[in-house]
Amino acid sequence: MIGHLTPLELAVEAAGWGGASLILLAYLFLSMGRLTGQSAAYQWMNVFGGAGFVVNGWWHGAFPSAVLNVIWVMIGGIALWRIQKRRKRST
Repeated sequence: MIGHLTPLELAVEAAGWGGASLILLAYLFLSMGRLTGQSAAYQWMNVFGGAGFVVNGWWHGAFPSAVLNVIWVMIGGIALWRIQKRRKRST
């Protein structure tokens, strides 16, 4: 129950639910054509969403999920780096 959670436990749960929401929203926008896989907004949503899952998964001992999401965050970070690099070349 939420009333029995410590502030830290509540923050961990919020990170998990926030992460899930961001990743789902990013996928929804991608599927609707509102964002592309090459957009910084899409990648940032995945990076922050994955980070929320890392915190929540690690806390709950769901290490396969936490590791998967560390890799998810790294992929998003590399994509953001490439987007930035491309932007600098075009200016």
